[in-house]
Amino acid sequence: MTFLSILLALLAEQFQPLRADNPVYAAIKGFGRRMEGWFNAGNASDGRLAWSLTAAVLMLPTVLVYWLCVRVSPLLALLWNIAILYLTLGFRHYSHYFTSIQLALNAGDDATARSLLAQWTGSDTAALDTADIARLAVEKALVTTHRNVFGVFFWFVLPLGPAGAVLYRVAEYLARAWNEPDDLRNEAFGLFAARAFYWIDWLPVRLTAVAFAIVGNFEDAIYAWRNFAARWQDEAVGIILCAGSGAMGVRLGTAAQTTADIILTDAAVLETGAGEAEEPLGEEATARALQSTVGLVWRALLLWMLLLLLLSTAVWLG
Repeated sequence: MTFLSILLALLAEQFQPLRADNPVYAAIKGFGRRMEGWFNAGNASDGRLAWSLTAAVLMLPTVLVYWLCVRVSPLLALLWNIAILYLTLGFRHYSHYFTSIQLALNAGDDATARSLLAQWTGSDTAALDTADIARLAVEKALVTTHRNVFGVFFWFVLPLGPAGAVLYRVAEYLARAWNEPDDLRNEAFGLFAARAFYWIDWLPVRLTAVAFAIVGNFEDAIYAWRNFAARWQDEAVGIILCAGSGAMGVRLGTAAQTTADIILTDAAVLETGAGEAEEPLGEEATARALQSTVGLVWRALLLWMLLLLLLSTAVWLG
C-alpha cells in the first residue's frame, strides 16, 4: 500500500498540482502563528510546549482517521494515504518558477530570470549575473525538492505512515516560521523547533545526498560532501548542495562578491574566508545546469520509487 499510495499521489500532483498558497497550508500557517502568539514568552520551555502541541494537534486526527479507514476498508485507508501525501508532497509547488527561470535564461532574458528568482527566494537579485542566477536557482531547487519530496517519503514509509509525513512538513515549517526574520533566529522560543527539525531531517538529508551520488557522479559527490559540506552554516543544506554539486559537476555555494549578501530563505549561507582551502569542484553554473538539475532530481526520484517497490514486494511476499 505504501508504494501505491506514493505513486498515485505523485500522479495526482502531476495532473493537478497543489498551489503553495492553498487554503489548507494557509490554515496551518495561521495556526502556527497563533500558537507562537499564545505561547511565546521568550522561554525555551514555551517553545518546546508550543511545538509539541502543534505537532500533536495536526498528527492525532491524521492517525485516528487512518485507523478508522483501516477498520472499515483498505481502500479507504489507501485513499486517505493519497490525500495526505497529496497535501504534504510538493514536487510541483514551485516548479513553475524553476521552469520559467530556465526558459528566461535560455532566451537570454536575465531581467525576467532575476525577477522570478526574487519572487521565489525572497531575496534581492538586482546585482546577479547569469551564472549567479543559475546557481541560486539550482541551489533552491535541490533544497526544496528534498524538503518537499524525499524527506516526506522517508517519514511516510516509517510505521507512522501519513502521520509521519505530516510531522515532517509541520516540523520543517515551524523551524522556519519560528526563527524568521533573522533577528528572531537566536531567540529561545524558536530554538527547539530548529533543533527538532535538525534531528527529524538528519537521516533523510543523508539519504537524499546518497541518492544524488548514486544517480550522478558518485566519487565527486562523496568527495564534495566530505570536504565542503562543513563550510555551510546549515549542515543539512550543505550536505544536499555539496552532493548535488559533485553529482552534476556544477560548482555551487561559491558566491561572488556581488552576491555576498544574498541569503536564501533556507539560510543556506556558505562560510568562506580568506585563504581557505581549495574551491569546490565543478564548472560554473549556466542555464544548462538547470536542465542537469531536472535530470538529477528525476533520477533520484526513480531510485527512491524502485527501492520502495522492492521493499513493498518483499513485505508482500513475506
